Amino acid sequence: MAETFDIVTRVAERSDVLSQAERKVAQVVLEDVAGAAAASINVLAERAGVSEASVTRFAKAMGCRDVRDLKLRLAQAAVVGQRFLGANAANGQEGAGETIDRIADDIQTTLQVHRGLIKPEAVRRAAQRLLSARMIYAFGMGGGSSLMADEARYRLVRLGRPVASYQDAVLARMVAGTLAREDVVLAFSVSGHTPELVSACEIAREYGAQVVAITATGSPLAALADEVLPIRALETDFIFKPSSSRYAMLLAMDVLATELALLAKPQSQALLRRIKYVLDTHRGGGDRQPLGD
Repeated sequence: MAETFDIVTRVAERSDVLSQAERKVAQVVLEDVAGAAAASINVLAERAGVSEASVTRFAKAMGCRDVRDLKLRLAQAAVVGQRFLGANAANGQEGAGETIDRIADDIQTTLQVHRGLIKPEAVRRAAQRLLSARMIYAFGMGGGSSLMADEARYRLVRLGRPVASYQDAVLARMVAGTLAREDVVLAFSVSGHTPELVSACEIAREYGAQVVAITATGSPLAALADEVLPIRALETDFIFKPSSSRYAMLLAMDVLATELALLAKPQSQALLRRIKYVLDTHRGGGDRQPLGD
């Protein structure tokens, strides 16, 4: 199997030790990775103003077998997206005010889109599964999904639901192997393709556990789920800000937790009053302080 490495980073890091001709090829590659991947050796040489032999030497200097191998690796790197490469990544707005506006606008757009995607009947069915569960296991791996697993625990424990959260891939597999049909896995993944998470849910399903997924429709995780609250990634070309999909997951989780509370309204009301009481006696404060947020 061929060695796997990030060709773009390697070109950038090794440029200083290359010959003058090879540095010209490196500059052409870094300016347009996708274009370099598609170009023939003579076109690359012409763009860099060097000989074809220099292009071949450049490929060898980068650890590639030949120019064909170089072009293949560049094509693989270009799949990541031009918005992360070269001048494309530098086109973001500058200034604190513009940054605040851009982030706030993206959040609002995300919430509006998902307001239409999340269907009340799906929320109710998912909440009913959580209400009937012997135990709820929140799984999330990565950035926002890991945070959401803990968020699920914070939301559901207020409602008296037995819940635990797991972000470690091996531990999630171990836990999944202990589950039964009375248990529910609440899985978070924007893409629905994270192999470790999908595998843990497959194991849970094998032992009869139910799966409620907050994830992309049509994804491997969605295919495993009994109920799906859909998430759609709405990433823009401004790569420097955090993903707004976190707010989509928060919306779905808040709607799900609220529906769960309403399904058992008298019990939820009593528990929330008790939480408010023990918090106020501990910290003081007015009637409108949140319940531990």
